[in-house]
Amino acid sequence: MTKGDQEHRNNDTDSNDNQTFPIPASLRQPKLSGYEFYEKVLGSPKYIVAPMVDASELAWRLLCRRHGAQLCYTPMFHSSCFVKDIKYRKEALQSCPEDRPLLFQFCGNDPNTILEAALLAQDHCDGIDINLGCPQAIAKRGHYGAFLQDEWDLLEEIVSTLHQHLSVPVTCKIRVFDDVDKTIRYAQMLERAGAQLLTVHGRTREQKGPLTGIADWSIIKTVRESVKVPVFANGNICCIQDVHRCIEQTGVDGVMSAEGNLQNPFIFAGASPTIWDVSLEYLDILNEYPAPVGYVRGHLFKILHHLLLLKSNSKERDDMALAHSNDEFRAVVNQLAVKFKPYHEGIKPWTPEEKNDNNEDNVLDCNLKIPPWICQPYYRLPPEEHKQMMEEKVKLAESREKKQYFDKDGNSISRKGLKKLKRLERRAKVRNERLGEICEEDKCANTKGLKCEFNLCRHCCRNRCFENLVNCIGHKIFSTRCYDKRAIDAKDMENNREVDDDIMEAD
Repeated sequence: MTKGDQEHRNNDTDSNDNQTFPIPASLRQPKLSGYEFYEKVLGSPKYIVAPMVDASELAWRLLCRRHGAQLCYTPMFHSSCFVKDIKYRKEALQSCPEDRPLLFQFCGNDPNTILEAALLAQDHCDGIDINLGCPQAIAKRGHYGAFLQDEWDLLEEIVSTLHQHLSVPVTCKIRVFDDVDKTIRYAQMLERAGAQLLTVHGRTREQKGPLTGIADWSIIKTVRESVKVPVFANGNICCIQDVHRCIEQTGVDGVMSAEGNLQNPFIFAGASPTIWDVSLEYLDILNEYPAPVGYVRGHLFKILHHLLLLKSNSKERDDMALAHSNDEFRAVVNQLAVKFKPYHEGIKPWTPEEKNDNNEDNVLDCNLKIPPWICQPYYRLPPEEHKQMMEEKVKLAESREKKQYFDKDGNSISRKGLKKLKRLERRAKVRNERLGEICEEDKCANTKGLKCEFNLCRHCCRNRCFENLVNCIGHKIFSTRCYDKRAIDAKDMENNREVDDDIMEAD
């Protein structure tokens, strides 16, 4: 084969790859169930990245897959928004050929709406997961997630509807009840309705936030022994050793990590990298697969959590909070790397610092066994200790003289109000900078378009495009046939007018 033939063949392969991704579910192998689905489609995964709202986006999934993750879930998406909002749906469906196997998670309480959303998503994933485990207040208001777990008839209808009409399997993520027997009957009901895989979070609906407590692996083990479909375990997974212990103690087919994964995306590789290595690799992936700034900032704050608690890093913490671009995020990470690499490499001795906390008599840094520049899990205090600590903080705050805050005019203001004023000032500054970019047309005071090829406002750009029969990609002046026709007609009229003027001059 000649070099030209080889290049032609490679181009054809690339073209085919682009054409066949995503692969329509109807063109794949017949829908499999249970362990056939787990083994042949998902590849018998043991290490699973959990569905996390505003967190398990494409860039994060790719980072995790590079370092041990064998299966990923999308963030939870609201089925109604997914059906109605094209922009919301487009962002949710962002993926690539390397992002497989992938399960797409929806929440909702209407079988037909969830089915409509799932039909739109099934070509982009290997299965549809129903969120029956979210315990947050927003799930209570929206009546979905764990707040459906008492409505078994509705859940059975939702699962069976998806099972009957989708070309990909349906799975469920659930929480347990205090009653073990009820949990078993709950899981078996979902299995009968058509769920081909269950993820069991070993906490109840009430265990959340500071009152999270410890997940009960024994209930997960009981569920695993009571159903015939694959079961994933979720809860208490902070390191690779927890993964192995969970599989050994429960007999589950895979282990899902959420918080542990957010603190250390290398968790399934059994590695503890430096926070700057992880952060910079994530930012590199974002160059190709962008994510909303809020997602990026949230990830970096979790990765850098222990380091940003130190008083010496107050500036970096503030800079991270104000950053709005990958370059700004990267600059903060590089600053931390410059400060702490000498300690990591043994050039300087490390002395623990005080945490950046409101308590003046705070204990030394974190009581960690490993230094704060290494990725590590965040351990929540037991609920009893948390309550005791909060009571002590309240007493301490009451015993101190209350700090007063003032605005620029010297008026007394609350701390929250002062923060809001500063935020508004920053927004005004950005707006003023934008207003400084004025249209370059003479006697025009409008703001120019950010993407305009001629540095004009839309009105002036439109006039120039019609006069010169050129197009502006930024303003998309000639994006429709109607505009094209009007521009041509305008040009013809101008030409005819010039001809008439020449004739009159000749006469």
